[in-house]
Amino acid sequence: MPLNEESVLEAIKNRDEAAIARVIRAYSRLLWSVAGAVLRNIGSEQDAEECVADAFITLWEHPEKFDPRRGRLKTWLALVTRSRALDRCREIARRSAVSLEEAVLTDQMGLVDGIVRQETVRVLLAAIDALGEPDREILLRRYYYDQKPREIALALDLTVKQVGNHLYRTKRKLREAAAQ
Repeated sequence: MPLNEESVLEAIKNRDEAAIARVIRAYSRLLWSVAGAVLRNIGSEQDAEECVADAFITLWEHPEKFDPRRGRLKTWLALVTRSRALDRCREIARRSAVSLEEAVLTDQMGLVDGIVRQETVRVLLAAIDALGEPDREILLRRYYYDQKPREIALALDLTVKQVGNHLYRTKRKLREAAAQ
């Protein structure tokens, strides 16, 4: 049975726990799939769970932020979840950027031709650290987390062509840095 969004929202504003429980039952599966799509190959199940919980908590604590004139409740909750998941991805990428696997990164980017000297790896990692956003995040998602360009585009709200262009320019910069 579909939710009557106006009555559910009014009940939530009146702190009716049964109303938020109905919303959770109705939309949990959708929000899990949204968070899972964004956090795929990056975040854990716990990260997805926290993003979904954050969306429901936001509705419970700030029901006035949802405007039924602008769209449906499930759409708003999906957008809140997606936003939380993107924030979590950025946080994870920042935390793990230092621990890049040197061989994986250099092999996959076609930079290895025989034995890679340590100096080249040091220069390459310094160049990666100097990259701006979204280039750095796209590079990490593609070569460290092994995400496909389509997944990256979805997670970062870009087109697949934009992701490809960023990767092309970034790899060119890194090759130039490694050649110096």
